[in-house]
Amino acid sequence: MTDKKKELIKNIPFSQAVNINELVDYEEGRVVSRTLSAKPHVNITLFAFDQGEEISAHTSPGDAMVQVLDGTARITIGDEELEAGAGQVVVMPANVPHAVFAASRFKMLLVVVKQPVEIGGL
Repeated sequence: MTDKKKELIKNIPFSQAVNINELVDYEEGRVVSRTLSAKPHVNITLFAFDQGEEISAHTSPGDAMVQVLDGTARITIGDEELEAGAGQVVVMPANVPHAVFAASRFKMLLVVVKQPVEIGGL
């Protein structure tokens, strides 16, 4: 058993082989998410998008890596648009507008890595 106060990853069983696609279900007309880690330097979130759903254009203070687990996503980064399917990874650079659209129902694992914040030279 793990110490809940020290867990860096949550909402997923420890010390087990888990089918990641089964940790989040599709819901009609929705984007469903499950946060696996939310720390100052890294966020890991699992998403399921119904077809036609999207996360509109925004920026992130960290590099964001999308790993498509199922289905097909249309991803816009700046002025460029690309399509990614199951097994593919797309990295969206920090501070560049990006958006994600479900060309079909799809699931993705999103990992956002941010620069550590330095406080007074410590």
